[in-house]
Amino acid sequence: MAFDKVWVLAEAFEGKPLTVVNELLTKAREIGTTVEAVCFGGDAASYAADLGKFGVTKVYDVGDLGGALPGVPVASAIAAQIAEGNRPDAILFAQSYDGRDIAGRLSARLNLGVLTNLVGLADDGTAEHAIFGGETLVKAKLTGERPYIFLVRPKSFAPEESGGGAPEVTTIAAPDAGATNGAKISQRHVEERTGPKLDEAPVVVSGGRGLGEADKFEMVEELAKLLKGAPGASRAIVDAGWVPYAYQVGQTGKTVKPTIYIAVGISGATQHMVGMKGAKNIIAINKDQEAPIFSIADLGIVGDVHKVVPKLIEALKGR
Repeated sequence: MAFDKVWVLAEAFEGKPLTVVNELLTKAREIGTTVEAVCFGGDAASYAADLGKFGVTKVYDVGDLGGALPGVPVASAIAAQIAEGNRPDAILFAQSYDGRDIAGRLSARLNLGVLTNLVGLADDGTAEHAIFGGETLVKAKLTGERPYIFLVRPKSFAPEESGGGAPEVTTIAAPDAGATNGAKISQRHVEERTGPKLDEAPVVVSGGRGLGEADKFEMVEELAKLLKGAPGASRAIVDAGWVPYAYQVGQTGKTVKPTIYIAVGISGATQHMVGMKGAKNIIAINKDQEAPIFSIADLGIVGDVHKVVPKLIEALKGR
């Protein structure tokens, strides 16, 4: 093993660890002897047993943040532990909003480097990164003082339980950060949806500029609902204001890895494909037979989406 002790930032929502946390814990077990987690939000005890199933033996709970943004207090709490001699060899963060914020602040506090956008991590500490919009993979390795800080793209590793028991939970304090911790969360908006979450759905149907106009996205939503999946979108129609950013799949949106991914009117820019090319089966519908999306599709339908998709919806309703 490259590392004796690995920490994972265990972000949670509504009392359950995010799916990406389970992915990170699975990788942490592969590269480290001991796996521990850092939590925040005040309800770590309620989901500690879930973390134990993925090999966590100890949970460090920063506790309720009192409405503060997580970046400052959580980075401060981790840095304080390290200053007191509780030093892991590596810390894994999800490439999420809070993960990036906390990792960046921790890197600055410890004066240590950080490797970002990981899609692979070997047990010798060698990290694999997607660059140039995912067209090229490069390898990098940190040297020098530990802990090494890694930011990992969601869906890079497959989650797998280890069958561990409930871990010990201990509270750690976040030192007073003064004015740097002055920002407060005044309001939270929870995304409204009726089906599965986009990044967890077994079927994803995404629409692109080829739909022609915003109203036509209803076809994508209806098809996704019939297939018990989630609707997604390319950046082009998100930028155009047709759908919310929460629908965006790609390098600057969500990374998805469903059993079936259906691309409707999406040409297949590299930035989009990097977010969905890990799907088990890719189906592309586009009238341009030269569209790049066909290069990675398992099934390609060259045709007008306004004719093909309604026929598909009709067939599904008739079953």
